[in-house]
Amino acid sequence: MIKIGVAERKDYLTIQQIAHQTWYPTFEKILSKEQIAYMLEMMYSLRAIEEQIEHKGHIFLLAKEEENCVGYASYETNYQGTYKTKIHKIYVLPSAQGKGVGKILMDSIEKIAKEKGNKLLSLNVNRNNPAINFYEKIGFKKIRQEDIDIGKGFLMQDFIMEKNI
Repeated sequence: MIKIGVAERKDYLTIQQIAHQTWYPTFEKILSKEQIAYMLEMMYSLRAIEEQIEHKGHIFLLAKEEENCVGYASYETNYQGTYKTKIHKIYVLPSAQGKGVGKILMDSIEKIAKEKGNKLLSLNVNRNNPAINFYEKIGFKKIRQEDIDIGKGFLMQDFIMEKNI
């Protein structure tokens, strides 16, 4: 049984560890090792996690199976003053994929978004990420694509996907 809870300061290291366990298998065929390492440091250093949660208003949800954390997602309701919830991150350990963890995390965010009066879920996904199929199955549609310069000569080449709720 999967339980969802809000991450606290004591969970920052757990988020970082899951990121390091999921990113290489997820992106090794899409991005260079150098870009993966750069992005992990940029997004998942303990300082970066603290900044996202404590200053940018991102809320991280942790998915636990028994006492083991098997995934996380982060989101922000009323994104940029709109009725949109932005899903910033969602990752599930390779060993827990296919068990419905990602769907439970997304359903939890959708429920919270509705409670906050939001009408739309939005996320970015790498244009070559197989997770696109998962997002489409749960009702997301590709809206447009964008290239985001993240420094050091690296780009995030994403689709923006949205779902009406």
